[in-house]
Amino acid sequence: MYQYTLCFIERADEILLLNRQKAPWMGSWNGVGGKIEQGESLLHSIKREITEETGIPANAYQIRDIGVMKWFVSGENLGGMHLFIAKLPEDYLYPTPKATEEGILDFKKKTWILNPENTGIVNNLPYILQHIPLKPNRIEISTDYQENILLHINHQTL
Repeated sequence: MYQYTLCFIERADEILLLNRQKAPWMGSWNGVGGKIEQGESLLHSIKREITEETGIPANAYQIRDIGVMKWFVSGENLGGMHLFIAKLPEDYLYPTPKATEEGILDFKKKTWILNPENTGIVNNLPYILQHIPLKPNRIEISTDYQENILLHINHQTL
């Protein structure tokens, strides 16, 4: 089991993203998540992180485990994280942008996230969003970095 979780909170054709206030990926848009606390289940951890970072209660969304992502830097395995997607009702009211301790939360259209000209997002995010598996499948994404430059990314079904 990896030490971290990451979730993409979806509402219709938008994803709630966090523009991170601190490293890693300071100044880049990404999903919400964090470190799994000792004795915590994966599901409890990601629901806690969602509530802490967004204030959205667990009963407002349906959540699904979509797999894991592992990362290598210059060939060295540096671990990974568990990936989730949470779906809010299309009419769920959540005013954004919203400043938080972690950074700025804002709903972004999927077309904006996936635009190849977009340099303001974490560089593996478009790939993840394009390869979210259908229920009940899960995937394992493998990334290869040199410093913060993404050299290669691929996935396989678990």
